[in-house]
Amino acid sequence: MKGIVFDGEELSVVEGLEVREPDANEVKVQIVNSGVCHSDVSVINGTIPFNTPVVLGHEGAGIITQVGAAVTSVAVGDHVVLSTLGNCGACGACDSGRPTMCRATFGGRPQPFTLDGEPQYQFANISSFAEYTVVKANQAVPISKEVPLPAASLIGCGVLTGAGAVFNRAKVGVGESVVVIGVGGIGLNVIQAAAISGANPVIAIDTNPGKEELAMEFGATHWVNAAEADSTAKVKELTGGWGANHVFECVGAKALIEQSIGMVDWGGQVIVLGVPPLDTTVEYAPFTTYLDVSIMGCRYGSSKPQYDIRRIAELYLAGKYKLDELVTKVYPLDQVQTVIDDMHHGKLARGVLDVCPL
Repeated sequence: MKGIVFDGEELSVVEGLEVREPDANEVKVQIVNSGVCHSDVSVINGTIPFNTPVVLGHEGAGIITQVGAAVTSVAVGDHVVLSTLGNCGACGACDSGRPTMCRATFGGRPQPFTLDGEPQYQFANISSFAEYTVVKANQAVPISKEVPLPAASLIGCGVLTGAGAVFNRAKVGVGESVVVIGVGGIGLNVIQAAAISGANPVIAIDTNPGKEELAMEFGATHWVNAAEADSTAKVKELTGGWGANHVFECVGAKALIEQSIGMVDWGGQVIVLGVPPLDTTVEYAPFTTYLDVSIMGCRYGSSKPQYDIRRIAELYLAGKYKLDELVTKVYPLDQVQTVIDDMHHGKLARGVLDVCPL
């Protein structure tokens, strides 16, 4: 089968990739579509250290082709969205409804693939840049076949991270003010979820003027071009001089995280979603947090994938959540470098790969 492998130096589309058979509690999935996420690019540029050679991709949707002997949650032929969480379902974190805190597979480096007899690592417990993959059954969330797979492929990472940060981590309330720094795949879902939650205003900030129309389409009430205006001053102006209740940093830049702290109101929250290099440190004056200001991390939207993925799919079918509009363009698998280039030039909300077209 075909797949995309990063060997530590070069990204290549390869033939002859093989994946092992599923164990009793695993399933084999034909990956139809996969989103290309900044986290994949971060492995390539070294921002996220990862063992190589690795089959990349962690944002995918496809069809169950084989189930292990103990699997009852999905069946052959089901359409599924994949979650990166291979949570155990039995520990204190899982039992208390916090599967993103499960340590069962966190930091794992499985090698279910081989290429020319050599083991290949699986990225984020998925590797959706391969025509077929093997995952734990609880990572495969069944959805209606009415949801187009190119759009569905984005739910498992960008959508879940952005929307989950609003719904689950920040718990944005009606009438609360929201700032979103970085109008990419995650930022658009933060904007959309904030609008669904009834936030007002929802202020989108980016340096790319081409993102303004998209931000407004997804529910932003105001737009700030950070290349032309003082973003902090504009946020204060739009929030009565005090700052926002919630500021979401979706870029992963030291300067922007620090700037976020200056945009938040008393009792407000900064939610850091962007992933900077691991050695990045952030500086701020402690007194800026004394009035109950919180600086929050957020893993994978603090989500419960089996619930949240289905909820997003159902909202989409009800016409209440935009997914098709996130898919800027669908590319053949061998054009992955073009997707990355287009992403870097700010041309995409999200680029999607046709991994194993139906």
